[in-house]
Amino acid sequence: MSDEVLIKKLPNGLVLLGHPMGHVGSASLTIRLPIGCSDDPAGNEGAAAVGAEWWMRGAGARDTRQLNEALDVLGCCHSESAGTEYMTFGASMLALRLPEVMAVYGDIVLRPRLGEENFAACRDLTLQDLESLEDNPGHKANVMAHERYMPHPFGNPLYGSEQSLSALTAEDTRGHLLGRLSPHGTVMAVAGRIEWGEFCDLAERYFGDWTADAPPPRETGQAKGGFEHAQKDSAQTHICVAQKSVPACHPQFEAARVAVTILSGGMSSRLFTEVREKRGLVYHVSTSYSMVRDYAGLFTYAAMLPEKAQETLEVTVGELRRLGDGIEQDELDRAKTQLKSSIVMMGDSTSSRSMLLANNWHFLGRVKTMAEIKNEIDAVTSKDILAYLEAYPAKDFSGVVIGPEMPDMSAIQ
Repeated sequence: MSDEVLIKKLPNGLVLLGHPMGHVGSASLTIRLPIGCSDDPAGNEGAAAVGAEWWMRGAGARDTRQLNEALDVLGCCHSESAGTEYMTFGASMLALRLPEVMAVYGDIVLRPRLGEENFAACRDLTLQDLESLEDNPGHKANVMAHERYMPHPFGNPLYGSEQSLSALTAEDTRGHLLGRLSPHGTVMAVAGRIEWGEFCDLAERYFGDWTADAPPPRETGQAKGGFEHAQKDSAQTHICVAQKSVPACHPQFEAARVAVTILSGGMSSRLFTEVREKRGLVYHVSTSYSMVRDYAGLFTYAAMLPEKAQETLEVTVGELRRLGDGIEQDELDRAKTQLKSSIVMMGDSTSSRSMLLANNWHFLGRVKTMAEIKNEIDAVTSKDILAYLEAYPAKDFSGVVIGPEMPDMSAIQ
């Protein structure tokens, strides 16, 4: 399989990325628009989430049903979602259908109907997403921890609040979404059995005349920080604590990823072994890495019986800190193998590869080859990880507790 990465920037600012995969019969397309929840106007949080649903309610000459039928006839599996910094449209299809799918997405991206008759239903669906968090307190704890840790506006709640969703109007939301729609900051990535020249011609045909000013930059403020207790009379307590880490453009990024894998990469990881297997404190514990373009954090989540919350908190943070005392060669080797395996498996999927192309461009302004990523992982040493942990130690936490009582958080300060 070729590891070639192809890049072209159209005169209007639209960036095209490609990875030919001649051994497959499919193709996947990822389109990123510079519209995210961090752009939601104050008091109108949730606009991007509503927009991701609303955007597919008709485009060009097609109403909602006709648009869905057009994609179904082409055998196109598609998805739409809003994130912190962008809105993503994903499409996977047989490679021979790519030209027809591109034509449909020309309408979807540039000529969405955003009709008022569909707005209330899309807002109600977003409200259901918000309310569904109550049925998944683990996910809610992670969401709330992100909101406290990330600097404003990157901590904006994706689904907003009942109050902000109620305040949204079709006219204001449409104006906001279309006001940020621009080829500047938009990325279109394709992976699979593709002819690069043909793809570029299709992009020129359907998107080459698209012109708009670049969306205004985001003004960054302070994070909320601190800890929040969401009181809930339940049989479990959910804790999520966040600490500072490095973004993808940082030279210690791969060292950070290996460190997280040592902590939380499977059933032989430190957290699982010490907190769950040896002590039986939790039914789940993990550390994950999360970032926007210029900010990143490690988020450690644990779920346990309320009476074990204090001990779990202290033991878990103790393990985060103990990592800086030294790393065994076998756990380093195991973590690097896990990361490289995930890279290989990602490279075998056209949808994962097109998403990775878009992610690389967003976070790095360039695209790494699969070989480059694997080589960077291989190059990480125990000394590199310890240097990273010395620069970014497990301290200055913020986070969320959902459960009957708040543990003593001063124990981890």
